[in-house]
Amino acid sequence: TILIENMRREGYELAVSRPRVVYREIDGMRCEPYEVLTVDVEDATQGAVMETLGRRRGELLDMQPDGKGRVRLDYRIPARGLIGFQGEFMTLTRGTGIMSHVFDDYAPAKPELETHRNGVLVSQDDGVAVAYALWKLQERGRMFVSPGDPVYEGMIVGVHTRDNDLVVNPIRTKQLTNIRASGKDEAIDLTPPIALTLEYAVEFIGDDELAEITPRSIRLRKRFLKEHERKRAERAAA
Repeated sequence: TILIENMRREGYELAVSRPRVVYREIDGMRCEPYEVLTVDVEDATQGAVMETLGRRRGELLDMQPDGKGRVRLDYRIPARGLIGFQGEFMTLTRGTGIMSHVFDDYAPAKPELETHRNGVLVSQDDGVAVAYALWKLQERGRMFVSPGDPVYEGMIVGVHTRDNDLVVNPIRTKQLTNIRASGKDEAIDLTPPIALTLEYAVEFIGDDELAEITPRSIRLRKRFLKEHERKRAERAAA
């Protein structure tokens, strides 16, 4: 992400996919890179950090409490288990944790990591996000966009509350009629959108998605913008 941020500041525009590790075939076995990870955390956050690293296939090598309310943990973990970990680590430790990692060696690959990400809300059209449409979509999930933001077909505008992706219309306006309804109009109360940082975007995207990086904005999109193209790709991959 450091290279991407530097290129962004120099005026480049690019789209990046989710990071992947390089596998090797060693003695007829599929092997992946492993790293030695060292974290220094407060006792109060130790349990949450250890649970997260266990889910990411980390193996505890050593534990050293300092007797002053902190503990040092050494793990051996697949490199892919560290993808997206730094942001989660800072959240779990409330910014008080310290971490570092270094390459160890290649070893037989472990099973796929558990994923807990929900589906996404995908725009079905080009235009400008409308407050009324976003208000109606809030019950379906959290938004990445605000009223007035430009959107396009295939752009990811939010996180779905469920596991599946959902195509939505964030530019829909309220239907106006010449009949005055009894009572007051509904007040539009929007929840602030999720702030997209470069680190969060790269961590968040799935294999069929891209992070679109420009000097002025960070957006998420599907690799295939058209819905029928995404369905065709899903059938081909099945």
